[in-house]
Amino acid sequence: MIFDAHMHVGEFPLFDVRLDRDGLAELMRAHRIDAALVFHPDNAYVQQVVESVPGAWGLVWANPRLPGYLEEALRFLDQPKFLGVKLHPLLDGYHPNDPIVHPLLEEVAARSLPVLVHCGHPIFTLPWSIEELARSFPQVPIVLGHMGHGNIVYINASIDVAERNPRVYLETSGMPMHTKIREAVRRAGSDRVLYGSDAPFHHPEIEIRKVELSGLEPELVERVLSRNGRALFFGDEQAQAAAGSVRHSG
Repeated sequence: MIFDAHMHVGEFPLFDVRLDRDGLAELMRAHRIDAALVFHPDNAYVQQVVESVPGAWGLVWANPRLPGYLEEALRFLDQPKFLGVKLHPLLDGYHPNDPIVHPLLEEVAARSLPVLVHCGHPIFTLPWSIEELARSFPQVPIVLGHMGHGNIVYINASIDVAERNPRVYLETSGMPMHTKIREAVRRAGSDRVLYGSDAPFHHPEIEIRKVELSGLEPELVERVLSRNGRALFFGDEQAQAAAGSVRHSG
């Protein structure tokens, strides 16, 4: 079975894509995804979805430019179906290591929760900028969502950043070069590359095949598609999401 570390629900009008609760459940069923992390700027909507779709779990979308963002983030992080934080500095318009982010990271560090950060576009989500955040909070697991996305310079830089920083992870969605997944595993480590689909922006079938065709040995393919995500977000690489309220253990 598959752990999908990057799925969206709700409407994204800027991109003309959308995925509702039933669509999420169907994608998970059709592609053997028994555990998925989902998010949207409307955290209340995400909570409704994850509480009604078996195997779906939430990341709290935190926008530090909004008044009261920290209180909102903490309120949802107190809910057992939320397993970490999603930051999108590109859409929300801030530098990853801006001091306005630091109060949130301090709280995340205290809770031993991971942070998934959109990575791969100027000016706010370049790998080196996210590395500044990782260096400021070295105890926090930080996942580079899309591991540089579609630009080879940013893809290579994302792998470099993960290689330099032992608590930085790479997530595969939307990154077009299947061979770079194998390189990422070789250089960053077999436990620090996670599969994600970025649905509905990308399709799980394509993203899964990218990992399967990466040139990794079958055991490492299984690690990327399933075990690494469970280890990071459930605290146990064999954990089943359906077992109950599992929280990351550090």
